[in-house]
Amino acid sequence: MLQYNRYDCLPSAEELPDSDDTPVDNELQNLVPNLLAAILAMAWSDRLDWFFGVDMGIYFAPDQPALVPDGFLSLGVERFVGNNGRLSYVLWEEEDTIPIFALEVVSKTYGGEYERKKTDYAELGILYYVIYAPTRQRHRRRPLEIYRLVDGKYELLPEERAWLPEIGLGIGREVGTYQGWQREWLYWYDEAGNRMLAPDERAEQERQRAEKLAAKLRELGVDPTDF
Repeated sequence: MLQYNRYDCLPSAEELPDSDDTPVDNELQNLVPNLLAAILAMAWSDRLDWFFGVDMGIYFAPDQPALVPDGFLSLGVERFVGNNGRLSYVLWEEEDTIPIFALEVVSKTYGGEYERKKTDYAELGILYYVIYAPTRQRHRRRPLEIYRLVDGKYELLPEERAWLPEIGLGIGREVGTYQGWQREWLYWYDEAGNRMLAPDERAEQERQRAEKLAAKLRELGVDPTDF
């Protein structure tokens, strides 16, 4: 008896467009989600059950265009797929695993982040939706709004730094340095409220640790260059 698999009839990621061809009009639209992805790559380096996409299409139906958040996080999926990675995030190739988190960075050209996209992500079932306006605030809007899906609708969380228990991380905004640029960024936080380090900060921390170790060795009469 033949076994029917509906996935065999659906297009693969290779057959679908991998972008909506909409150019970003502010480099922060890429840098902000890339920083969140880079922090996760360090914090969860021993985990292979997550994926963070940046400016990547999410395909939820073969006859519908992709949703393309600035960033999104999915849990319970393979960290790496093939030698070339994912072209798009195709639900029927991910065992219908819906991303748990989506991020939109508001830029110069308003893109419906507070209305149309919020409705789209709610209908898809993304649990957390975050809107960050790093340079352009709308009237009566916070720079950072964090929404949680409740009974099919997004409810705005009262705090701007919120703990997301289903992810096991918090998210908030704070001034720091990324790629040499000091400004306000979005960061992940642990349950105690400690901000996770960015790659630049982790490298500086390691450099200072190495300098202290070298100084201590010299105090002991040991040349650190011998190691």
